[in-house]
This record gives sequence, structure tokens and C-alpha cells, in this order.
Amino acid sequence: MRRAAVAAVGALALLSPAACGGADSEADQKDVEVFTWWADGGEKAGLDGLVATFDEQCDYSFVNGAVAGGAGSNAKQVLASRLQQGDAPDTFQAHAGAELSDYIAAGQVEDLSALYEEWGLTEALPSGLIDNLSVDGKIYSVPANIHRANVLWTNKSVLSDAGVTAEPTTMADFLAALETLKAKGVSAPLAIGKDWSQLMLLEAVLISDLGPEGFNGLWNGGTDWNSPDVAKGLENYKQLLSYTNADRDTYDWTDAGKLLMDGKAGFFLMGDWAPSDFEAKGFADFGHVAFPGNGDTFQWLADSFVLPQGAKNPEGTKCWLKTVGSAEGQQAFNIKKGSIPARTDVTATDYPAYQQSAIEAWKTATQVPSCAHGAACSQGAVEAANSAIGKFSSDQDAAGLQKALAAAAALGRN
Repeated sequence: MRRAAVAAVGALALLSPAACGGADSEADQKDVEVFTWWADGGEKAGLDGLVATFDEQCDYSFVNGAVAGGAGSNAKQVLASRLQQGDAPDTFQAHAGAELSDYIAAGQVEDLSALYEEWGLTEALPSGLIDNLSVDGKIYSVPANIHRANVLWTNKSVLSDAGVTAEPTTMADFLAALETLKAKGVSAPLAIGKDWSQLMLLEAVLISDLGPEGFNGLWNGGTDWNSPDVAKGLENYKQLLSYTNADRDTYDWTDAGKLLMDGKAGFFLMGDWAPSDFEAKGFADFGHVAFPGNGDTFQWLADSFVLPQGAKNPEGTKCWLKTVGSAEGQQAFNIKKGSIPARTDVTATDYPAYQQSAIEAWKTATQVPSCAHGAACSQGAVEAANSAIGKFSSDQDAAGLQKALAAAAALGRN
């Protein structure tokens, strides 16, 4: 009877999912948890397109670990807690560039250099981008896209009804247009959201006042934060804030975008993920220009994915990363999200009109990285800058902001 009982238990064990993978079930071995902040609008649509390609290319199951919140403000807090507790997702989204330095220094992500060679990414991606992705000659993430940050979106009807017919190309033009909208009763001539979206606006202003080389110097130490040109930029930024919605510090970027869609704003500074959100919500009456005074400067950022130390399913993660870097995955993702492929071997005519113009601009414009989105700044520096921006939104102390941003930039270089 004892032998029969043991045999019965053994038979049940063979039928159990755990028998296929030790302590983990077969389902667990197939699951790939992908941690992002893409939970809404065009971002979610882009993720869905990427997942569809992953399902075609890989014999694994996508598990959505998204945490909502623009620019990953909420997701990064959750992720930090999970990594600290040794509960890493199989892969997580991070901005390419300096933001990754914190994870690399903490030993939380794996070197992917050999996979770049295996998958042909060293030839498919531009050398300048690979340089920005590399730390001490090693590559730690696979970029899914390139976004442009310094784009000013418009509500065509609001501008036309107010008599604003010319595109603003200088700061003086822009301030005059905002004053016209205000005089016509537009409640928020310039729509804006909280912290990081305000930092995006300030960066665009500083590009106008300092030029691309001077702007880059703010983050690499080549430009003095205490210079008169920076002080002038902060005063221009302060003046622009006076034309924004008073409740800006309670708005995520999608809430600010809704002001434009609802005709309560004429302008909206946001990265080029905005039109996918507009279109997903049925708003087509929008235009776009480079931020006034930025000329042909292309301020870039990129979303990328990593292989965390301690990932439960590293082979599944590698298949996800290979999909992210593939031509098919990048097309399925970027067409829906509104960004452009990081790969250079793409056919521009496969993309909508705005993305075709962005693909061309990426090739010809002067490129500068975004601090607000981690391309120019470490995560600690971004958090410090956002904190300074949030304080300034309330107290309007330009001298205090200048000092705090200088300290944030120095933190990023340490």
C-alpha cells in the first residue's frame, strides 16, 4: 500500500506544472514580464503593436507590468522598490543615455554587447546613438525608438479664430501670439503639465537662448549655469509660465493635451508622442512647429529595454529584446506610438507624414539630448531638476531655480 501511495504521488507530480520546471511552473517559464509606463493612448497602442510582433517571433507569453504615469514618474519609484527587494521584472523600460548610468553602477543590468553583434544591431543603429548607449565600451540596452522633445503643437481652429495666422519662429513671436490668445479669452494659451513637462519647456527655452552647443554645456560642464544668458532664459521661461493653466502642477501630460483638444489652449509643448494620443482620442485639428528659436535643433530621447540582473526568464527577455531591436518590431511600435525607428535601414514612406519629416530631421538637424527624459542626465539629476522646477512653479524665484539647477547638473556629473 505504501509503494502504491508513493507511485500515486509520483504520477500526480508528473501531471503537475511544477514538474516541468522545478519550483517554477511551465507557465512561469513562458511568461516575460515587461515593465513599462505605457498604459494609455498612443503609448499603449505602440506597446500593443510591439507585443503583436513579439507573439509572432517568440514562443513566450507577454505579461504587462505597466505602471501609469507620464515619463515614468510613478513606474520608476515602483521599479526601484522591486529592484531593492530582489524582485526584478524580466525586462524594464528606461530612457537611453545617462539615465542608465545609475542602474549600471548598481550592477542591476546585464551587458548586451555580444547580443548586439549577434543580432546585427551594431550595423543597423547609428554610431552616434550606440556611443550614447555605451558605458566603458559596453552596451546595456536596446532602443525601441527615437522621439523629438522640442515640438510645439497647436490647435489650428483656436489660433485661426484668435487671428494668429503666422507660425512663431522666435521667442518674441511666441510671446506676442500668447498675448493675442489671452486677449481673445483663451483660458490657457499655452497648456502644460507638472514637473518633467515643465522641465521640457524650460529646456526648449534654453536651447533658444543658448544655442545647441551652449545647451549641451549645461549638462556636461561646458556652460556656466550662472551666466547672464541662462538668467535671461529663466526670465523668458517665467514669462511663458504666466500664459499657462494655473492648475499645471496637478496635470499629467495627457491632461494638458486635453486642454488643446478641447479648444481651451492654443499651444502645447510636448514630445512627438503627442499626435498618437491626439489621434487615438479623435482629435485631428492640430499642427506642429519646432519650438520658437530652436531652429533646426532636434532634441532627442529614446525608450530602451534592458536585461536585469536576476530576471526570472532571461531567455524570454532576450527574445523580447531581439524583437524590440528588429526592423519588424520597430515599425509595428513606432507607427502607432508616433516616434521614429532607432534603426537607419527603414523606408520613410512606410510612415505617416509627421514621422517622415522627423526621420529626415533626425538625419540632418543638430542633435541635442534631453535631460527631462534621461538622455543628458542621470536619474538623480533628473529628479533634482524636477524638484527645482516644481518649487519654481509655486514660488517664481528665478535666482533660486538657477542655483538649484546648477546643483542638479553637477550631481549628474559626479
